[in-house]
Amino acid sequence: MVPGTSGFIPVLHAATTSRPDEIDTLVAADAVAAALKNLGYKTEIIGLASDFAEVEALSASSPLLVFNLVDAVDGDGKLAPAVPERLDALGIPYTGCQTSAWRDTLSKVETKLRLVETGLPTPDWSEDGTGMAQQPRVIVKPVWEHGSLGLEESSVVPGAEAPQVIAERNERWTTEHFAESFIDGREFNVAMLGGAGGVEVLPIAEITFEDWKEGRPRIVDYDAKWAPDSDVYAGTPRRFGLEETAPALAGRLTLLAQASWILFGLSSYARIDFRVDAEGRPYILEVNVNPCLSPDAGFAAAASEGGLAYEDMIGRIVEASRGALSLTV
Repeated sequence: MVPGTSGFIPVLHAATTSRPDEIDTLVAADAVAAALKNLGYKTEIIGLASDFAEVEALSASSPLLVFNLVDAVDGDGKLAPAVPERLDALGIPYTGCQTSAWRDTLSKVETKLRLVETGLPTPDWSEDGTGMAQQPRVIVKPVWEHGSLGLEESSVVPGAEAPQVIAERNERWTTEHFAESFIDGREFNVAMLGGAGGVEVLPIAEITFEDWKEGRPRIVDYDAKWAPDSDVYAGTPRRFGLEETAPALAGRLTLLAQASWILFGLSSYARIDFRVDAEGRPYILEVNVNPCLSPDAGFAAAASEGGLAYEDMIGRIVEASRGALSLTV
């Protein structure tokens, strides 16, 4: 256990009860606050309104740092980086990645551009769907949103249909979409935890597709993440053990995750998502600077697999965040 110092660490979120992914953030806030109390810190849960008044009021309480769980404001993921940005301006430290990493990874398209510029593998894509006609299948994704928001079975379409589907989804969701080559293979999540000795790669989780309906694309869509009563939720369990069953692949995923950590200046904790094709070639799908921390989420599961209880994981995140701060001041 990482001992507390009786300092004040408020848990900040901006979630509502309007969507399952937002409700999950509320669950995470309760769990994080309970862990902080057990570690000896003073804490309270603070719900953030769109005017950010709660952030402005934090200075008066002189927090040791803020445990930042904000990944959307008013349900809009594009607004999330404004929170660390404002905390920076106020001189208040916080958990998770710094503002620059938030800004660099907010757009999936911009993330992919950075990956390609550095020579890291990511599936081909098109912002408007043109040029994808030769692709057997593509997956149409929101540019800005995370947590599989907007992903469903019909998101995977023939490449020739990409321009039309992008236009339709832009109108339906009132946000930008793009088309990405669909890698019909295995899916892996690599959770990473910062620390004084550098970044630690936690045991690699594979999302498996079991009892899958014939013809349905193997993707972790919104229901697979957030609808426990759905068949796709039940059909996408995670499993560990890749380091033993396929050490070479685990090693490649680890190196790519570490390279992503360095490229985007990640800190504290993060998660990199991968697809691996039939030839064993890995592709980076997403860089998540604020992965879910609810007790039943993938990050906590990876920590547990690595021997860290939930409470100890939260303590490690706090210490990693304080260490990252000391390196920047």
